[in-house]
Amino acid sequence: MANLINLEQVSKSFGIKPLLDSVSLGVQEGERIGVVGLNGGGKTTMLEVLAGLEPPDSGRVSRVGGLRMAVVTQRGVLPAGSTVADVVLAPLGVAEHEWAGDARIRSILAGIGVDSVGLEAKVDGLSGGERRRVALAAALVQDLDLLVLDEPTNHLDVEGVQWLAEHLVGRRSALVVVTHDRWFLDTVATRTWEVVGGNVETYEGGYGDWIFARAERARQADAAEDRRRNLARKELAWLRRGPPARTSKPRYRIEAAEALIADVPPPRDNVALASFAQRRLGKVVIELENATISTPDGRELVHDLTWRLAPGERIGLVGVNGSGKTTLLRTLAGEIAPSTGKRIEGKTVKIGWLRQELDDLPTDMRVLEAVKDVAERIVLGDREVSAGQLAERLGFTPARQRTPVGDLSGGERRRLQLTRVLMSEPNVLLLDEPTNDLDIDTLQQLEDILDGWAGTMVVISHDRFLIERLCDSTWALFGDGKLTNLPGGIAEYLRRREQVVAIAAPGPAPVTTPTTARDGAADRAARKELSKLERQVSKLDERETTLHAALVEAATDPQRLQSLDAELRQVLADKEAAEERWMELAAELE
Repeated sequence: MANLINLEQVSKSFGIKPLLDSVSLGVQEGERIGVVGLNGGGKTTMLEVLAGLEPPDSGRVSRVGGLRMAVVTQRGVLPAGSTVADVVLAPLGVAEHEWAGDARIRSILAGIGVDSVGLEAKVDGLSGGERRRVALAAALVQDLDLLVLDEPTNHLDVEGVQWLAEHLVGRRSALVVVTHDRWFLDTVATRTWEVVGGNVETYEGGYGDWIFARAERARQADAAEDRRRNLARKELAWLRRGPPARTSKPRYRIEAAEALIADVPPPRDNVALASFAQRRLGKVVIELENATISTPDGRELVHDLTWRLAPGERIGLVGVNGSGKTTLLRTLAGEIAPSTGKRIEGKTVKIGWLRQELDDLPTDMRVLEAVKDVAERIVLGDREVSAGQLAERLGFTPARQRTPVGDLSGGERRRLQLTRVLMSEPNVLLLDEPTNDLDIDTLQQLEDILDGWAGTMVVISHDRFLIERLCDSTWALFGDGKLTNLPGGIAEYLRRREQVVAIAAPGPAPVTTPTTARDGAADRAARKELSKLERQVSKLDERETTLHAALVEAATDPQRLQSLDAELRQVLADKEAAEERWMELAAELE
C-alpha cells in the first residue's frame, strides 16, 4: 500500500508546552486510523499538522502528489451567505438532476440529516450542530483518497453514529478520525493512535485492542500508575463479560487477557446498590401520571404517559434529535410541568442535573473554589472524597485546580460541571449528553465513579458504549407519542428505527446478494487449523523467550550471538506468519 502522508520528526508547541515532540508516522492507502488522548493533549494539533492547516515548528510533512483530501474540523467555518446546496453540492460540479439521481449522494444527505435542514437554507442561520453536519456531508459526497475528521459524531444521534460508521467502513478512502465515541472507534478503526506526552503511540485495531494493549503494557511494565492500570483492567473485564469484544487478537492472547482480569469483580453490585438506594430514597422517587408533554410551541411529544422511576434504577433514554428527550428530562427535573397529568416527587429526592448548556458555572471563581462552593467533602460508595480529590479524578491536576473558571476550555468546563453535580450528593442523577467534550480517560473515570453510585439515574446520550455500560434498561422516543421500553437495548432501537423509516418511505426492496454458506467440512478444517496455529504460536512464544535469555548469557561470545540472533529472526518471522494466517481464518469463521 502506498503512503499518502508522512510526518518525519515533527514537533509542534504552543507556548512552553510541546504537543508533538519529534513525532514520525504515516497514513497508508485504505487505512482507518482512530486518534485518542486527553483533552488538550495535542490530538487536534496533530490532525491540523497532518492536514496542512498548521505548519510544524520543526520536521517535515510530505504528501503524495495529487492527494484528494477533505478535512472537517470542530471550527464549523462555512462561507458566509451560502446555502446548504452551495456548500455540499456545488463543489461536485454536476447538474441537479445528476446528483439527485445518484443514490449514494442521496443516502449521505439523509444519513447525516442534511435533507431535514433543507438544501436552500442559508448556512448563516444554522445551529452549530447543523453547520457541523453540513460540513461533514460536503466531505462525504466527494470521491477522496483521505478523510480527516475531528469529532464527527458530535451532534449526531445514535442512529446517525451507526450510519456514519457503516458508511466509513464501506468507503475505499483512508481515514484519520479523532473521536471519543468508543463504539464508533471500535467499529471503524483498523489502527489506533494515542497522543500522549508529546508522542504518538500506535496500536493495531480499535477500542477493544487499545484497552487490551494498555492493560497488557501496564502489567508487563508493573507501572506506578496504579489507578490508570486498574481502570484499564476494569474496562477490559467489562468488555470481556459483555458481548464478545471486536478484537483482532489471537485466541491465545485473549486467554492471557482473561487471566489478567480473572480477579476483577463486576463493575457494580446491583443488589447492594439498589438496597442502599431504597434506604436513601424511599419508595417514591419521581413519577409521571397520565402526563402529556409538549414543546413550548405546542407540539405534543408524549401522550398519556405513566412512568414511575424506582430507587436505584439506571435508565438510558434514546431517540432521534428533536424527539423530545431533553424536554422529558426537564419534566422529570420539575423545570417544566406536563400539559396534562401530574408529576410526583418523593420527599427525600435530591436531584443532580447535568445540562447540555454550560451557563451554570461561576466564572469569577477558580476551579477548586467552584467545587468547594458546592461541598467540601462527599461520600462515594464506602469512601469519603474531598473536593480536590474528586476534581483530580475528573482530570483537574492540583495545578489546574487553581485556574480561573473563565479560562477553561469547553471540555474542562464540562468536567467542572460534572464535578459540581456530583459534589452536591444527589440521589437522582439526570444526565443530558454527559459525554460531550470528554476524552476517553475522563469517561472511564466517570464510569468508575458512577459504578459505585447508589441512586436513580436517567442518561441521555448518543454514546452507545456509555448507555450499554451504565444503564440497566433502555427507553426510546420514536415520535409516536409513546415512551417505549427496549429489552434488546440499542440494537433493538436501531432495528425499530429501520422499520419506522421503511414504513415512512416505502420503495422497492433493496437488492441483496445471497451469500454462499460455508461447507461444514470446510468449517471443521478451518477450526482445526486454528487450534494448530494457536499451539504453534504458543511454542514459538516459548522459544522466543528462551532465545532472549540465551542472548543475554552469550553476550561475550560473538559467534554464538550471531547464531542465536539468526534463529530469533526466523522464530519471529514464523510467528508473524502464523498470526496473520490465524486472523485470516478467524475472519472467515465470523
